[in-house]
Amino acid sequence: MTKSSSSTAPSRKAVAKKTAPNKTAPGERHVRRPKKKAKDGSWTELRDGMRIDWDLPITLPDGTVLRADVYRPNKKGEFPVIMTMGPYGKGLAWQDELYATTWNLFSADHPDAIKDSTNKYQSWETVDPELWVSDDYACVRVDSRGAGRSPGYLDPWSPLETDDFETCIEWAGTRAWSNGKVGLNGISYYGMNQWWVAGRQPKHLAAMCAWEGANDYYREFSRHGGILCTFIKDWYRMQVSSIQHGVGTKGFRSWVHGDTVSGPETLSAKALAKNRCDMHGDILRREMETDWYKDRGPDFAKIKVPLLSAASWGGQGLHPRGNFEGYYQAASKEKWLECHGLEHWTEFYTQYGVALQKRFFAYYLKGEKNGWNKKPRVLLKVRHVGEKFIERGENEWPIQRTKWTRLFLDPAHMSLERKPTAKKAAISYDGMGDGHTFFLPPLKEDTEITGPLAAKLFVSSETTDADLFLVVRLFSADMKEVTFKGTVDPHTPIAQGWLRASHRKLDTKKSKPWRPWHSHDEKQPLKPGSIYELDIEIWPTCIVVPAGYRLALSVRGKDYEYSGEALNLSNFAHPLNGCGPFLHDDPKDRPKKIFGGKVTLHTGPKHPSHLLLPVVPPKSKAKKS
Repeated sequence: MTKSSSSTAPSRKAVAKKTAPNKTAPGERHVRRPKKKAKDGSWTELRDGMRIDWDLPITLPDGTVLRADVYRPNKKGEFPVIMTMGPYGKGLAWQDELYATTWNLFSADHPDAIKDSTNKYQSWETVDPELWVSDDYACVRVDSRGAGRSPGYLDPWSPLETDDFETCIEWAGTRAWSNGKVGLNGISYYGMNQWWVAGRQPKHLAAMCAWEGANDYYREFSRHGGILCTFIKDWYRMQVSSIQHGVGTKGFRSWVHGDTVSGPETLSAKALAKNRCDMHGDILRREMETDWYKDRGPDFAKIKVPLLSAASWGGQGLHPRGNFEGYYQAASKEKWLECHGLEHWTEFYTQYGVALQKRFFAYYLKGEKNGWNKKPRVLLKVRHVGEKFIERGENEWPIQRTKWTRLFLDPAHMSLERKPTAKKAAISYDGMGDGHTFFLPPLKEDTEITGPLAAKLFVSSETTDADLFLVVRLFSADMKEVTFKGTVDPHTPIAQGWLRASHRKLDTKKSKPWRPWHSHDEKQPLKPGSIYELDIEIWPTCIVVPAGYRLALSVRGKDYEYSGEALNLSNFAHPLNGCGPFLHDDPKDRPKKIFGGKVTLHTGPKHPSHLLLPVVPPKSKAKKS
C-alpha cells in the first residue's frame, strides 16, 4: 500500500505559491555556452555521461525541417530509441516558470523520484534522459511542425502532424546509433499522438506506452457529450502558442545551453498568428462530429504494435477514457492496461512508473526475457480513501466478475434505491443550475466500484435542449464530501459524465450497456415538455467505498464545484475548483435562452431513471458464487 506524499514535505498550498522559476534548480539558467555548430545547424556536447546532439535536422517529404535533440550513451553501439514528438518545446525546462508550480509540487511530494538525476534535462511530460541513457537507451525529443525549434504551420493533432511523426519514427529507426527499434513513451500530448501514428504501422515502431493520453478528439478533448469544453482555448494560448516557432527572443531560453526554446528566428505577432491554426474557433464552429474530427482520430483496427496503456483514475475531463478505450479497441494482440491515481505528473516519474515502463520496453526493444509477457493484462492500483492504493492484476477490462448494479432515482426521498419507484414522480431544476443530488443509504460493508459507469435518465425541458452534467460523489458517515487528487485538480469527485440532450442519438453497433456511444452526427432538438430517454456515459473510475460511507449522484446543469479552496497552477488560466481546467462555460455554445430553462427528471414504472454501477466483488467471493 502506498501513500501520495511525504510527511516531511511542505504543504501543497505553500509549494504551489512558488510560481517563479526555481532559482536553485539544477542547470545553468539562461547561460550561453560557446558551441561549434555543424552546417546543418546542429551541435554536439558531452554532458553528465551522455552524448547529446542538439537540433539534429529531420527533413520531411515537403522539405520542412524539424529539429530533434538526441540523448544517447557516450560509447559505440546501437541502442533502442525512446521518442516523443510534440509542441511543448524540447528545450523548455520543467522547472521554468510555465510549469514551475507543478515541478515544485512534484519534487516536494516525491523526492525519491528525482534523487537519481541531476534533473537538468527534465522537460514537461517526457522521460528524464539521464535515467534512460544510463540504461543504454537513446532518447529522442522532436519539436513538432510549427513548435519550438521546428518551423512550419502549427496545427496540433492534424493529419499532417501524424505524417510528420511517422517520418520521425522511421528516421530514428535508421540512424547509425539506433538498433532499429523505436518505442514511443510520454504523457498526455506525447501519449495522445501515439494512438494516431500507431495506426500507420511504421516499420520501426516496436512498442508504445501511451501514459494518460486521450485519443477521441471529439468525445474526450473538444466536446464532452456534445458540450464544448473550454480547456482548449486556454491550453492552446498558454501552453502551445507561447512555445510557437518564431517567438524566439521574446520567449524562453534553454536552462542548459542558453539558446531560444522557440527560435532561432523571432517573428512579429501578426506573422505568428498567420502561421498557426485557430484551434478554439475550429472546434466552436463544428458542434457535430464531422470528418474533420474523425481525421484527427486513431484507426484502432490498425494498431497492432505491443501496447501499454496507462490510465489515471483521477483524469476526469481529459485522459482516462482514451486509455481504457484504446486498450479495449486496439487490435494489438500484446496489450496491457495499467491504472493508477494521483496527479498527472506523478506516477510516470516515480520509481514505480519508471520501473514499469523500463520492464515493458526492455522486453520489446532489447529482447530481454524479463517475464513481462507473463504479467496480468490489466494492472490496477485499486484506490482507497486517503489516496491509498493496492496493486492487483486482472485478466480483462471491464472486469468479468463485475456485478452491474442499477440504482434508481427516488425524488420523494432524494435517494438511490435498489428498485424503481412504484409511482411516477418528477423533480425540476434550473437548466444551468446546481440540480439535485440523490444519495445511496450508508453501505453495510466495504464495496469496490471499479469500471465504466452509465446512467439512463428520462428528461423533459422547457426549451429545445438541455445540458446534463452527472457527478458520482462520495460522502463520509458524517456527510462530508470525500474528494481525490485528479490529474491537475486536487479535489475531484469519483466520476463524471456529460450529455447534450439534442445529441442523445446512439450508435447501436458501438454502444454497450456500460458505455453508451453517441453518434454526434445528427442534432435532435427537444419538443418543450416532452419526455426523452437519455443514455449517458460516465467515465471509468475506481474506489473502495468504506462501510458507513454513502455514494451519491448529482444531476446538474453546470460543472461540478468543490466547496473548499481552489488551487492555482502556473500553466492554467483559472483556479482549479473541482473540474480542473475542463469547464463548459462558453456562452456561445451554451446560450441561456436555450439551456437556461427548467429541466425535469422523471421517474417511475414507465420512466426508470437509474445509475449503473460496476460493483466488483473480491476474487474469493466471485469464485464461491
